[in-house]
Amino acid sequence: MTALRTSRTRLAAAAATTVLAALSLTACNNGTGTHDEGAATTTSPSTATGTPAPGADSGSTGSTGTTTSQGATGSTGSTGASGSTGAGSTTGGSKQTARTSAPKAPASSGKTVTCEGSDTKTVAAPLNRPVNHMLLTVTNTGSKTCFLYGYPSVRFTDAQSEPPVMDESQPQAVVTLEPGQSGYAAVSLSAADGSGGKGRTAKSLTVYFYGRSLSGNVGAPAHPALPAKGVHIDDSIKVTYWQQSMDDAVTW
Repeated sequence: MTALRTSRTRLAAAAATTVLAALSLTACNNGTGTHDEGAATTTSPSTATGTPAPGADSGSTGSTGTTTSQGATGSTGSTGASGSTGAGSTTGGSKQTARTSAPKAPASSGKTVTCEGSDTKTVAAPLNRPVNHMLLTVTNTGSKTCFLYGYPSVRFTDAQSEPPVMDESQPQAVVTLEPGQSGYAAVSLSAADGSGGKGRTAKSLTVYFYGRSLSGNVGAPAHPALPAKGVHIDDSIKVTYWQQSMDDAVTW
């Protein structure tokens, strides 16, 4: 009876040992398999530690993440290198703008001179009204603005002095002539009622120009032509100041 009980105990122990061994082997195989599958799932062959994929720009490393998908974004970021080419184009554009900057003004721009014979053309024309009057027209033929100061200093044939000026004809501003513009002055040649003395015929005329101080003539004089028969003058001869318009000149 004792022997039978001992035999059963040994048989139960052996069976238990066999079951435990089988369970241990099964557990060991499953654990190893699970470990391998986990490694395959979580491990990337290229950028598990942020290492850039082969062929990627070194400059794109900064934009890569810790996963493969972000690493691909980093590769796309290399397209940003083309952006530097765009910056070069911008720089080139600014250079082109500098080349097409507005041209400089001429050296003579803003300068003015005194009107005189070398840069003007003077024409003398007798007038029917007012009677016994002549109109002087001075046109700026130069390239600079010029000023007609004061009044014309006229000298007819064999005259010893210039005629006086009509003080009341003085304008409020100096006559300014842009290139191509004209200024005017009238000459009262003789008294309409014949009261002037020493009447005579003049066949030549010289016109001198005053400077700003009106203390003397400047530049070259003008020599406008007179009618072939000449003009009649007497001691009452007078001139007006230079005027900006013809109408103002013939008023006196």
